[in-house]
Amino acid sequence: MTRILEIHAENPQLRLVRQAVDVLRQGGVIIYPTDSAYALGCHLQDKAALQRITRIRQLDKNHNFTLMCRDLSELATYARVSNTDYRLLKAFTPDAYTFILRATSEVPRLMLHPKRKTIGIRVPDHPVVTSLLGELNEPILSSTLIMPGETDPVGDIEHVRDSLANKVDLIIDSGFCGFEATTVVSLEDEAPEVLRIGKADPAPFE
Repeated sequence: MTRILEIHAENPQLRLVRQAVDVLRQGGVIIYPTDSAYALGCHLQDKAALQRITRIRQLDKNHNFTLMCRDLSELATYARVSNTDYRLLKAFTPDAYTFILRATSEVPRLMLHPKRKTIGIRVPDHPVVTSLLGELNEPILSSTLIMPGETDPVGDIEHVRDSLANKVDLIIDSGFCGFEATTVVSLEDEAPEVLRIGKADPAPFE
């Protein structure tokens, strides 16, 4: 049975945040709010949980998963960041950007793009996510919550509670949080490339 936690969007209750983190540590799949839309998340090292997210989203093997990171120092543990990349990341995080970077050996192979060995990296700007990451003390492996057959992410979890009730272990309901995907920017090559236009302004990378 899926648990529902109503966590305040601006002042997250630490007791409830810790309960959500316990679910992640125990191998659970959660739905949580971000600064762009709701997302699916699990522990970085949990293969079974990742496979559950893949089934829920009906993803193919080329999907770029995202690591939600607390800050740039954590980000640099999991992605190869040049000095130029670092300056860009420092200027544009936290925000609703996902950056595609080459992964380090700290990222399990199953979670990488199979050909390019890349991973999505993001530093979100939302109090609930910040609290979750602070308590977990490591990234959350994530994918935007887009229901099969839909093109837009879920912004209000109330509308999809019933359809997800037995597919995830925990839903964090913090009310409406937006319904736009992140802007995705590839930093694989020398020049940044905008792969998807979303909530954040793509202009600095075009």
